[in-house]
Amino acid sequence: MNKKNILIIGAAGRDFHNFNTYFRDNELYNVIAFTAAQIPDIEGRKYPAELAGKLYPDGIPIHAEKELSRLIKKFNIAECVFSYSDVPYQRVMNMSALVNAAGANFVLLGPRDTMLRSTKPVIAVCAIRTGCGKSQTSRKVIELLMAKGLKVVAVRHPMPYGDLVAQKVQRFAVVEDLAEHKCTIEEMEEYEPHVIRGNVIYAGVDYEAILRSAETDPNGCDVILWDGGNNDFSFYKPDLLITVADPHRPGDELSYYPGEVNLRMADVIVINKMDTASPEGIQTVRESIQKVNPTAIVIDGASPIKVDNPGIIRNKRVLVIEDGPTLTHGEMQIGAGTVAAQKYGASECVDPRPYTVGKLSETFRIYPNIGKLLPAMGYGDQQIKDLETTIANTDCDSVIIGTPIDLNRIVKIDKPNTRVYYDLQEIGSPDLQEILTDFIQKHQLKK
Repeated sequence: MNKKNILIIGAAGRDFHNFNTYFRDNELYNVIAFTAAQIPDIEGRKYPAELAGKLYPDGIPIHAEKELSRLIKKFNIAECVFSYSDVPYQRVMNMSALVNAAGANFVLLGPRDTMLRSTKPVIAVCAIRTGCGKSQTSRKVIELLMAKGLKVVAVRHPMPYGDLVAQKVQRFAVVEDLAEHKCTIEEMEEYEPHVIRGNVIYAGVDYEAILRSAETDPNGCDVILWDGGNNDFSFYKPDLLITVADPHRPGDELSYYPGEVNLRMADVIVINKMDTASPEGIQTVRESIQKVNPTAIVIDGASPIKVDNPGIIRNKRVLVIEDGPTLTHGEMQIGAGTVAAQKYGASECVDPRPYTVGKLSETFRIYPNIGKLLPAMGYGDQQIKDLETTIANTDCDSVIIGTPIDLNRIVKIDKPNTRVYYDLQEIGSPDLQEILTDFIQKHQLKK
């Protein structure tokens, strides 16, 4: 039987997982290459032989996504497997048209073929879009479980931007582990809030190996918490799926891939940010839930903010720095820093675009709708340097740091600055405490 030639269309995350779970040892297929988008400087590299398995002794090349049509024709590709998330349906079908026009099938792999099963109970926290408040929901779930005396091990959706072999399985238990693994700013934003709260978090490339390590963690493991990234669906089969929706982007829950998958599969849906969203936006999300998943439990939620020093904001011309992916492929134009500027009376939010340099200027060219916010981009040393230079260049009185970590530890900020903090706050009943009490009883996890 002739093997089918395959291209995997990705962004250094779901694509590697789809390969590992479905294609790696599958004699029916020959994966010719990955194509990459969203992540800078990934194309031109290889998925290494050490991770690719016996069928790929030379590894698998990674090309830029713009080469897709040429690659399909050159290598007689039979199927292209779309493998990244937080994508509007229009773009998904544009990609399908490109692939079909070049002669290949367009494929979306589903949960049955890509979700791994754990020996431990699994809670998955996913979202409709990047920036819904998934991470703070995960933190709240972990805090509630730990208060019951349970050992929770979190596993984060992949962000493998460095040495893929070295990043096969990563374990973060203390802040110093972030430096040891050479984490990017984006990675630190996700891992640090976990370790400072006292729970272990894993990440990496090979999520079968990661899962088995997490299940046998030396600190103990009663529950696996899947802390999903972007709006991807879980890599692990959940016993409880919590999906976070965002009324600041009403309608996206039914128009983005695979956000709608998460909405339809959810056991529990958290409508977050209700304290700052419009009534119309909240109602649209409620109607979407009723339309596609009326049996889900709905939790109303807010994300109240606080800052270290309100005086640094009041009557000041401020530069607002927000989480990078939330502004870029998450397309958010209001974040915690923006809310803080409004709440504490900033006189002006300064536009950083006239002051950007290097890779940050390129980011604004790729994502022109970011507007007057500065994304905390830090995939590599050059981006971190460009971020520091842009902050220094910007003509402002002070800086609001709306990212989940203190950027002062990463870059030198030569202006007065203050951090913004935010956590999930449930409104009324039902709440996560009730949901998790039932979960603990069902899985006989009482200590």
